Amino acid sequence: MVTARELVLSRRPQGRIEPGCFTLVERKLPALSQGQLLVRADCFSVDPSMIPRLSVDTYAAAFDLGAAVEARAVGRVVQSRADGWSEGDWALCWGGWRDYAVVDASEGIRIQPRSGLPPHTWLHVLGVPGLTAYIGLVDVARMQPGDRVWVSAAAGAVGSVAAQLAKARGASLVIGSAGGAEKARYLTGTLGLDAAVDYRAGHLAEQLRGAAPEGIDIYFDNVGGGHLEAAIDLLRTGGRAAICGMISGYGKPPGPGPGNLTQLIIKRLRLEGFLVLDHLHRRAAFEEAVLPLVEDGTLHTDVTMFDDLQSAPQALLSLLDGAKLGKALVRP
Repeated sequence: MVTARELVLSRRPQGRIEPGCFTLVERKLPALSQGQLLVRADCFSVDPSMIPRLSVDTYAAAFDLGAAVEARAVGRVVQSRADGWSEGDWALCWGGWRDYAVVDASEGIRIQPRSGLPPHTWLHVLGVPGLTAYIGLVDVARMQPGDRVWVSAAAGAVGSVAAQLAKARGASLVIGSAGGAEKARYLTGTLGLDAAVDYRAGHLAEQLRGAAPEGIDIYFDNVGGGHLEAAIDLLRTGGRAAICGMISGYGKPPGPGPGNLTQLIIKRLRLEGFLVLDHLHRRAAFEEAVLPLVEDGTLHTDVTMFDDLQSAPQALLSLLDGAKLGKALVRP
């Protein structure tokens, strides 16, 4: 029998997330049934969508108390009772916040790490964050060459891919916003964006207007709140917003919405929220378009790696505090 270390949700946060909401436990895993795999995690994901689920139902149910927090993981198969799977295979699965997991093979995806591409790439640019960026730009915002694009949280997992994809697909202007001067320099110096806005420097709308005096055609929203209100003002007639996250409001009581919604009528704007889970059938087209850009170095795929299972709450807080670049991952 294998003993797994798990980080479980022991109490729901009251306001800000605290490490004391989680408890490290050990559990003996059951023997494998037919069609199951035992996977040793290489690393697991920490995502903004997990934050509200610590407390309430969203598009998915709230996490269960006393159970390991659900999360995508990438790891190696150490035992298989599933046809087509062998010891040593790499798997992308719902392993959760644990070092070993028993998973149904039908819910796992076999990955084949390539030279120069570490396995955790399938939790970042070749995983759900990358697919989210692709769907938001291509399917929801219907980006065309020459469009002028603003991406919020552009130093994060989804935003960094969305901004770089916009450049690669022929946008005439790509602006990224992030918190802090260092991240703003990263957006232009490393990711190659045309302009960067530091929202912590104040006067967000003025900074944006200076970067895009003619306005924008597309806004890719990861933040909501004041960013969304600024985008509505900046969007040109017929502009589109792809809305996949509103992290500025996670873990807080609901606040007032944008005060300029009449602009949706005046400028005939289209604001559309989306869930990547509704677009998993687009994975093949996404990989065909994005994998070459990853392999030739066009897309930077920075990660912030947190070591040890017990660092997962700190990794989650880094999403709110802006204390990371790219994708936040935990290596158990």
